[in-house]
Amino acid sequence: MRVHRKPHHKPHPSPDRPRNLPAKLPTRALLPLATAVFLTSLTETLPAGVLPGLSAGLGVSEAAAGQAVTVYALGTALTAIPLSAVTSSWGRKRLLLTAMAGFAAANTVTAVSGSYPLTMAARFIAGVAAGLAWALLAGFARGLAPEPLRGKAIALVMTGIPVALSFGVPAGTFAGDAFGWRAPFFAMTGLAVGTLAWIAALVPEQPGRRHEKAPALKALAVPGVTPVLAVTLVFVLAHTILYTYVATFLTTLGLSGQTDLVLLVFGLASLVSIAVVGAHIQRRLRALTLAGTVLVAVAAAALAGGSPVLVYVAAALWGLGWGGVPTLLQTAAADAGGEQADAAQAMLVTLWNAAMAGGGVAGGILLDAFGARVFPWSALILLGPVLVVVVSARSHGFPRPRAAPAA
Repeated sequence: MRVHRKPHHKPHPSPDRPRNLPAKLPTRALLPLATAVFLTSLTETLPAGVLPGLSAGLGVSEAAAGQAVTVYALGTALTAIPLSAVTSSWGRKRLLLTAMAGFAAANTVTAVSGSYPLTMAARFIAGVAAGLAWALLAGFARGLAPEPLRGKAIALVMTGIPVALSFGVPAGTFAGDAFGWRAPFFAMTGLAVGTLAWIAALVPEQPGRRHEKAPALKALAVPGVTPVLAVTLVFVLAHTILYTYVATFLTTLGLSGQTDLVLLVFGLASLVSIAVVGAHIQRRLRALTLAGTVLVAVAAAALAGGSPVLVYVAAALWGLGWGGVPTLLQTAAADAGGEQADAAQAMLVTLWNAAMAGGGVAGGILLDAFGARVFPWSALILLGPVLVVVVSARSHGFPRPRAAPAA
């Protein structure tokens, strides 16, 4: 009698098995995206750390050289929405590689330029590249991660911001002092090229979306998008006014030599904030946003008291409140935007950078009119409307509470 044996082979997975199991962060793909965030943040703020050398090298005043930060922010704010619309059908990886190439070119020109107009043009192009990158990074990270871990994926990618502000800028300043102001920009070119290669090797492609006319108008019509954008504009403005002029403010307290230490405390607390937000954002976005607003407000109130003893406590509270804010707002915009998430992200990037540029200008006006002691009070006043909008947007924008994802 012939015995029919079933062929021995490994069982195929069930076709109806959820593709996102096991739920695991694609860390290998997310780390290059986090480095891209680090690159964009550091490129934007680096001129502030090498301002004396930059102004001397270009033969202009420090005030004029400082506009390198403003021009970068304007490049992002003016181009993020139209470029996001024009490139909506591009593959996400292809678009990010284009942005990284833009950073490499812009930082190279900045490093070798002896012309003020050429340097400003290069900084504007760097801002354009940032607009391309920022409009897609949060959505890219979400798309790479399984549903239960999308908040953590964005949080991991957004760690590039506090790392840049806390460690990247001081390192760039040290390199500028030791080797000249051009050295950090050459280093940024190398980082951009390395990040480009890293993305090309490890990040999978994601398809773009069908091109639509007036995507920004469609996104604004989606319930919840407008409150998130309003919070973004005012919250970032409050933070930027205080952060940009923190060294000037600390000087009025007799702490001019401690700015780096204060910012280090701020940065370390920001990393803690990102870890907490990443762990709980999927179900507690609203509570975390409220907590972040309150913590920054308490920090501003402590600084407004003018006591040098409270400065480090205030810096820690500020970092705990602010560190997770980029993750919270980008997640809120993506969730509220739904099918219009890319357009919502592009508008968020535009308003974010408009607030940064506006914060520098408004801070300068306030400094001339009232002195440095006004900065904490300004932030505190601006955070009032932020809290009101977050509290009122309980149905859309910052809903409560988010249901746990189905198993």
